[in-house]
Amino acid sequence: MFVETSLTPNPNTVKFIPGIIVIDSGIVSFDSEESATKSTLARALFKIKGVSKVFFSKDFISVTKSEDSNWDYMKPIVLSCIVDHFTAGIPAMEPDAQSRSEDKLTDEITKQIVEILETRVRPAVAQDGGDIVFNDFKDGVVYVELHGACSGCPSSTITLKNGIENMLKHYVPEVKSVESV
Repeated sequence: MFVETSLTPNPNTVKFIPGIIVIDSGIVSFDSEESATKSTLARALFKIKGVSKVFFSKDFISVTKSEDSNWDYMKPIVLSCIVDHFTAGIPAMEPDAQSRSEDKLTDEITKQIVEILETRVRPAVAQDGGDIVFNDFKDGVVYVELHGACSGCPSSTITLKNGIENMLKHYVPEVKSVESV
């Protein structure tokens, strides 16, 4: 098995692409070993010294290191952990844990916002090892969650305000701003 790696705009996060489906649908983000109760892979990655976050998407894994850790030391260990896990035929998530809660889209404006995020923003963010998830739309403000490489990325605020916010304002005039939660 060959796992490709890709740098992300966040210097603390590396995107690992195993060339197979990681999870069937949605996204899953872990901030600690304790939060990874439904994933043996995430728990194994957290056992590597310096791993601070793990993020699964359909076809990649983003791993974030602590500020004082070094990718030169960590990357081969993370790669080995991922290869060993998938070579053993173990899924990244327990089968019953792979459901993603879908937001209730109650109005046309919210549907438009979600459609733009899903079709225009999400693919670009995924290329950088992250994900963006719609959270809410209230009083002209779109609330989103940033995951993977986007969470804590130095350029995420600029991307959020200059890119995503401007795009949403252009297509959906009711949008006044975009905020990360």
